[in-house]
This record gives sequence, C-alpha cells and structure tokens, in this order.
Amino acid sequence: MAPRANWKGFLRLSLVTCPVALYPATSDSEKISFNQLNRKTGHRIKYAKVDADTGEEVDNEDIVKGYKVDNDTFIEVTKEELENVALESTRTIEIDEFVDRSEIDPRYLIRPYYLRPDGKVGHDAFAVIQETIREMNKVAIGRVVLTNREHIIALEPLDKGLMGTLLRYPYEVRAADEYFDDIQDVKVTKDMLDLAKHIVNQKAGHFEPDKFEDQYETALIDLINQKRAGKPITAKARPRGENVVDLMDALRKSIGREATAPTEAPKKTAKKARKAAAGQKEMLMPIAGKKPAKETAAKKPAAKPQRKSA
Repeated sequence: MAPRANWKGFLRLSLVTCPVALYPATSDSEKISFNQLNRKTGHRIKYAKVDADTGEEVDNEDIVKGYKVDNDTFIEVTKEELENVALESTRTIEIDEFVDRSEIDPRYLIRPYYLRPDGKVGHDAFAVIQETIREMNKVAIGRVVLTNREHIIALEPLDKGLMGTLLRYPYEVRAADEYFDDIQDVKVTKDMLDLAKHIVNQKAGHFEPDKFEDQYETALIDLINQKRAGKPITAKARPRGENVVDLMDALRKSIGREATAPTEAPKKTAKKARKAAAGQKEMLMPIAGKKPAKETAAKKPAAKPQRKSA
C-alpha cells in the first residue's frame, strides 16, 4: 500500500498549472526501534505533558505555541494566527528558476520526495513541465510549505514523475573553515599519490545500493533473536585502529593485500548482500514484556516475517 501524500497542492510554471501530490521517497519504518521500559516491571514508559510550575498534566487542547523572549517571558502564538501568515507556497509549488545540478552544494540537501499528478486531471500540464526540465537538463527550484515551514525544493525528472529534494537555507549550513582551519598543510609526494591511486583502481566499481547491508541493523536483529531464544549474549571484540608508522610501507602493503584477495569474493558477497538488503534479515516475533529465558526458549517461534524491500 502506497504511503499517504505529505502534501497536496499545485505545481506552477508561469501560467501552466497542475494539481500534484508529494510523497516521501524514503522510509525508516523498517528499522529496528525500541520502547523504553520500567526495568522492575517490564512495562512501557509513557510521557505526560505537565505544567513546569504546577506539575499538573495539561490537556492537548490547552497547549499553545510560545516564543521564548527570556527566562520568564513567552509570546503566545495561536494556531489561527499562524494560519493568517500562510504563504502561497502552502498550496502551490511555484517554480522560480532553473539551475544546473552541479551548482547545488550537497550540504544543502535534506531529503527526497516523489512528486506526481494528483487525480485524473492535469497529467498533460505535468508532462509538459516534467519533459521541459528533462530536455533542458536543469533542476527546477521552487518553494513548498511542509510542517508549517517553507522549504526550498529542487525538482528533477525521475522516471515518469519528478523527484523533489528539500534544500536547507544558508543560515542552516555551518561554515567549514571553523572545522578545517586546524588541519595541517601536508605535501603529498607523487610516489604516495601513485600508490594510493593504484589502491583506488583495485577497488573501483559501480554504485549498486543492493550490495549494501545495514550491518548494525543485522546485529540488532541477531541480538533480539538470541534473547528471544534464551541464548546467552556475549560481547564481541571491537576492532582497534593501528598507528601508521611508515605511510609508504602501509600503502605498499595495502596494494599487496588487495591484489591477493580472492577474485570470486566480491561476487559472492554481492549476492549475499542483495538478499539481505531486500529483506535485511529475518526476525523472530518481538519480545512481549519480561519472561523467563526458559519459558521463552520453550515456545515455538512464530513464522519468521520477511522484511519488505524499500
């Protein structure tokens, strides 16, 4: 079942307008998530919204937004007042300009969305806008309001639709110099660079997302399955970084190690990873509260659900 649209409105290029819907292009719902429990009872922890001074619980209808002026002063802003400052981008993505994709600094990228026509009308206008962006090999820049905030959105063709990527504003991006100024200026010799390039060539490949496995997610599933089956949990040794004494020697040894690696290993690894990526890893039914290990292990595990592919 397709997810619900995060936003519905209109896409406009000058006088060409069509109804569109915006859908999230990514999801974290397949990741392992944890609840907080009371160690003594095994019951879930619930959070209540309370008055900071009286300590009394406050109903949702009595909660309003407030801007903090100082420690004891807040400016109250109602929902109606926020709606009164609604911008046109609340209901319309107006394309303001077209830029080259290479001009967009990766630091400004936030998250991707899918944009498609909404309903049976407007497909012709959508196709004109989509195909124009494709033919011009440009990225369309517009504005859209999501979660009561106006965002910059970059639109580019993807299959029969558009991919919209939210962009950060300049004030949200930190300057790099405060982090990089203390990095020493090092002269890299040609020999070192040649050896490093050789390592890169040995590891050259193509970006295939299906090859990648979320190893931490897999380890979490293993941990939960072991606890579900009542097996003892043992800590794994952590890898230790080694100080490089002779950089040239380390580069030469790296080349030797890559050269002696089995040629069939990458294929086998890729095949295994693809299977894991599609469903990541099968998992037993989740633990329900606190139960003795023996009782848990004695129960026959339920059918192992397969993870949905992204």
